[in-house]
Amino acid sequence: MTHSVFIDGAAGTTGLEIADRLAGRAEFALITLDEEKRKDANARREALNDADFVILCLPDDAAKEAVAMTTSNHTRIIDASTAHRVDPHWAYGFPEYRKGQHERIANARLVSNPGCYPTGFLALVAPLVAAKLIPDDWPYTVNAVSGYSGGGKALIERFEEGEGADIGFRAYGLDLDHKHVPEMQRHAGLSLAPIFSPAVVKAFRGMMVEIPLPISVMPGSDSPEEMRAALTEHYAGSKVVRVHQEMAPSELLILNTQEPSDALDLYIMGSPKGDQVRLMAMLDNLGKGASGAAVQNLNIMAGLDETLGLRLEIAKQLP
Repeated sequence: MTHSVFIDGAAGTTGLEIADRLAGRAEFALITLDEEKRKDANARREALNDADFVILCLPDDAAKEAVAMTTSNHTRIIDASTAHRVDPHWAYGFPEYRKGQHERIANARLVSNPGCYPTGFLALVAPLVAAKLIPDDWPYTVNAVSGYSGGGKALIERFEEGEGADIGFRAYGLDLDHKHVPEMQRHAGLSLAPIFSPAVVKAFRGMMVEIPLPISVMPGSDSPEEMRAALTEHYAGSKVVRVHQEMAPSELLILNTQEPSDALDLYIMGSPKGDQVRLMAMLDNLGKGASGAAVQNLNIMAGLDETLGLRLEIAKQLP
């Protein structure tokens, strides 16, 4: 059976990478619009309602508009914007982060793709909070860096042209009101919003998300070994999420030559005394953080092997 797919916003970075992952797959047929029709409301409305699946790669307001334009009962939607990530009427498109989520996505008509930073945060924190290994009322801190492709065309141009030659590290979200915070708090089941410190580095793709834990003063927290064991059990059988068993790798790198990846790698590092822990996630902001997650959700919704079309090789690091 072939399913028709319309990517609204196909010319953007996320849309292009989704199309690349779907190329040559007989299960899906892309509905495409000519350049002059991409912003034509009637042409978009027709494509939105003709498709079996729609993937929205749009700014929030445009995504909401596209949803309103989609009146067909048979069309199922995956929204890659922030617009619906905390909406209870939408299934949250992170199949691994809690029990039963894969089935919710499989049966949903409306699925909201997770944000890239929240994917790393939730993969580590949500299962540990659910298992009561760390508290749900702690003021967590999230330190994260991403490749500049996560900022879309404008930020890509800024890093690759003009003043970009002099930018090595760009901290942002300095007003402490980043749009990813409500998503992190809600889906981790936290009573307090985490403090989120995002930054962009001079690499096209790649992401590190870190949550430092002073477990010696945290109520109800357990050892790094117990945390690692809990996450290993939680993600057992997943071909996408990998929990690394080493206590302390020598280093973790985001390379300028990093290859696309749809995997999610998790690390739990503890101090020699066992009083401090660093939870770290590594992912491709354009892979499991965006396009790869959308394709994984599409596979699940279509009743297919969720890993079809995904790139799950171990990322190459420097020797």
